[in-house]
Amino acid sequence: MKQKKMIKKAVQAIPVCEGQPYELHIDRLGTSGEGVGRYENFTIFVPHALPGETISAVIEDVKSSYARGRIKQILHESVDRAAPLCALYEECGGCQLQHLSYEAQLHAKRAQVIDALTHIGKLPQIPVRETLRAEEPWNYRNKMQFPIGRDSGKIVIGCFAQGSHTIINTENCHIQRAENNNLANAAREIAEHLHIPVYNEDTHKGILRHIVGRVGRSNDLMAVIVTATKQLPRAKDFVRMLRERLPNLVSVHQNIQTYRNNVIMGRDTQLLWGRPTIIDSLGQLNFHISPRSFFQINTRQAERLYEQALSYADLHGTETVIDAYCGTGTITLFLAQKARKVYGIEIVQPAILDARKNARDNHVKNAEFIVGDATAVMPALYKQGIRPDVVVVDPPRAGCTETVLRTFANMKPQRIIYVSCNPATLARDLAILKDLGYAAQEVQPVDLFPQTSHVECLTKLIRHDLL
Repeated sequence: MKQKKMIKKAVQAIPVCEGQPYELHIDRLGTSGEGVGRYENFTIFVPHALPGETISAVIEDVKSSYARGRIKQILHESVDRAAPLCALYEECGGCQLQHLSYEAQLHAKRAQVIDALTHIGKLPQIPVRETLRAEEPWNYRNKMQFPIGRDSGKIVIGCFAQGSHTIINTENCHIQRAENNNLANAAREIAEHLHIPVYNEDTHKGILRHIVGRVGRSNDLMAVIVTATKQLPRAKDFVRMLRERLPNLVSVHQNIQTYRNNVIMGRDTQLLWGRPTIIDSLGQLNFHISPRSFFQINTRQAERLYEQALSYADLHGTETVIDAYCGTGTITLFLAQKARKVYGIEIVQPAILDARKNARDNHVKNAEFIVGDATAVMPALYKQGIRPDVVVVDPPRAGCTETVLRTFANMKPQRIIYVSCNPATLARDLAILKDLGYAAQEVQPVDLFPQTSHVECLTKLIRHDLL
């Protein structure tokens, strides 16, 4: 027994101390874009370090199984290291990979997927294609959500600093569309000029919380002023001054968020001026976008993502398809172009209402949208005699529960198309689906979010007995 305790104590020994420098070789990137190295077999995460580099890192935080550090000196620099385009990059938490060349970003995201499949899913045999690159890796975000605060007596608008709620005043975010940057700068100037109080997270006093921008087709701009109060002082002046400064502005809303939490937008929105929605396009389809509508933030890459989903679905006009997390119906309507019938299921009722409107606006008559939990709706459809040939699933970052996956499998579709924004939960769910009789044929990573550590994935699965 005494020997076992000694062994356990040896295993738990931590070889690093806070405040001390250590020489590390960086082996890979972590899921948040940080470099990962080991010192005496102890894992250390170092932001802005790159695979292949040897660095001296000062330890800043020590946990029982890992530590975090910062670069003191790069002793051997990676050939893939790049100069960040943004002067605020070191402070800002919006991007994680600007210091890595774009080609290397694509390779790193593919490696992240392979690592998750191998170590989490125990599925090293699944082929992973090269990451589908963005034609434009800068200024791609059609949606901006910037907090508003005060620093040294002045209004600041921008991204949060890494790991905190300190606002980094941002005048030119290099991943935002120019129209959104112009809106942030105009809102900062106007709020200062009109002396509108800024919301304080600690005291819960003040009015202005966030400025939200959305850019649609033809660069049309929607502005959403998020307030902690029902009334926006000098609202007419705010709108007038926005219109004077922003020639692309077509819509101004006020969203009311009175709750003391980190949720950006509240339930109530009122139109202050202009159009209630803006329009954006994916392929041949047009979508009305309201202040709270979900729409992919990278329009061109979303289009390529959905085209790939359509390719994997392999539709010939005779198939029945179920889209189990349909949201506002973007993928659903893509599928409807080639399927006989598509059922979109979504638990959020406002999203379903948007989806039905999008179907009407695009004259799509073979799509039916149902409000409810997929685990309840899909068995009900099955009892009605509906037999899907293809099931498409695009869950949140947490992935699917095993109950949901069993529900899919019990309907025995020929193919399952799994869209994921989290390689870790994707790998876990693919392992479960394998046991349920579905073999993953390949994974296609898509770079929807250049300069960040995030990667979107598409997976095509086929029922075992059809292989």
